[in-house]
Amino acid sequence: MRTQTKITSSAAEALIYPLLLLFLCWAIWLLERTSGGSDFIQWGIRPRQWSSWKGVLFMPLLHDPSNVKHILNNSLPTYLLLAAIIYYYREIALKVFLISWFGTGLIVWWVAQDNGAYHIGMSGVIYAFFGFLFISGFFRRVKALQGISLAIIFVYGSMIWGIFPTEPSISWEGHFGGFIVGVGLAIAFRKHGPVNPKYQYELEKELGIEPPDLEGMWRRNQEELAHRQYLEQLYREQAAQYGPHPPIQIIYHVNPTRKPPEEEGTLPDDTEK
Repeated sequence: MRTQTKITSSAAEALIYPLLLLFLCWAIWLLERTSGGSDFIQWGIRPRQWSSWKGVLFMPLLHDPSNVKHILNNSLPTYLLLAAIIYYYREIALKVFLISWFGTGLIVWWVAQDNGAYHIGMSGVIYAFFGFLFISGFFRRVKALQGISLAIIFVYGSMIWGIFPTEPSISWEGHFGGFIVGVGLAIAFRKHGPVNPKYQYELEKELGIEPPDLEGMWRRNQEELAHRQYLEQLYREQAAQYGPHPPIQIIYHVNPTRKPPEEEGTLPDDTEK
């Protein structure tokens, strides 16, 4: 019952929390849209500018107010990847989320070039989630996670090109930094997460218990069965020859020519002279 309750709780959290995050992003984007966005953009990250430290916290929440495709393209992968992390890695999901969020921002602030532009958007965090799930899915050797990793490659395989400087308007530093953070998290938390259910023979092997010799048991049963059939066949042959109860014969071995020592008049002497 507790396991079922835990699974239900994880599923509910995986559905609700990503929706709340997207609701916040869309609410801020609508405010940016209505206000022109001039004030909100400055809450992003301008590399190596101490005044833009606040962007480490707010950068993922901001999107281009003049282009709805920016937030639309980030919404679906944010929801799917974050939901998978919460559902399969519930115990460390908050750590993965916070480190991805702040780690990506710090790398952008430190690595990116300062050309006067501000870095905004959720894409860096998305790359962190992508890197974490992709690498961790193979570390854990869980079929469900491996399936998610392959699905990520199939659906978002083109994301890998985002870590290279292809377009000036795209923050490839954020993509690269997020992916590095995600891979680092997968390595750091490689011992955490779901595991495949173990079969009985795997548990016995870990405990040092020898598995039963099923083949040997089968052979012994076959030998006992063959011996029993042989005895039954032998009994049937004797019954056919002698009847249901073979006669009992008593044989005495008597030598009438030899007399006992007492009748011969001499007794054996135990002493030698």
